[in-house]
Amino acid sequence: MIAPEFWSIPASNLTPTELAEKSAALKQRLLDISSRFSDVRFATSLAAEDMVITDALVKAHAKMKLFTLATGRLHQETEDMVKTTEDRYDVVIEKAYPNEDDVQAFIDQYGMNGFYDGEESKNACCGARKIKPLNTALLGANAWITGQRREQSTTRTELNLEELDDVRGIAKFNPLFDWTEADIWAYIQQEKVPIHPLHLKGYPSIGCDPCTRQVKKGEDIRAGRWWWLQSDSKECGLHINK
Repeated sequence: MIAPEFWSIPASNLTPTELAEKSAALKQRLLDISSRFSDVRFATSLAAEDMVITDALVKAHAKMKLFTLATGRLHQETEDMVKTTEDRYDVVIEKAYPNEDDVQAFIDQYGMNGFYDGEESKNACCGARKIKPLNTALLGANAWITGQRREQSTTRTELNLEELDDVRGIAKFNPLFDWTEADIWAYIQQEKVPIHPLHLKGYPSIGCDPCTRQVKKGEDIRAGRWWWLQSDSKECGLHINK
């Protein structure tokens, strides 16, 4: 049996000048956001896009608080990336933990791995482990930053730099909205940004351990997220306004 070929870091045809212009524009976006709002928070997953933002905001001296959603089901490699990033950039990444009662309520109703049973149970798990902790992490903020890009999925093709987070009543920014996957990796390689180890093992998109797998060459880059669900929407609910 021939072993499958997995996704690998893409090559970029950006010239050094084009990359420098993109980098400068990104840093200016972050500076503009931090100057407009008194309390900006950045939710980092420690994956490629968010590492680019971290590198840029530190180098631009943009004032923002960093946090990550410590769901309790992350890969060890993601846990390790927190310290790697803190040491590299001399920053503090706060951990937003789920409420134990919310997690237990999910387990009582669906079972520890009940998210495999369907969309409803998957959404319930994400609600307890990701959405509620995000809401808590953003209390008191007047803006937040994400690493979303238009190219990532069919649900993000209309993404803009700035939008209103209707759910939380604050501004939301996607400073990489118009970047391509190749742009991201060109920046990482040029700036020697730390790389999440799973990206080197065929994972273009990284979430919780049981809900993420490698992506075969030619598959959609988010095909490894919640792969058991027959849906074009590979979202957990963090970025859906209701």
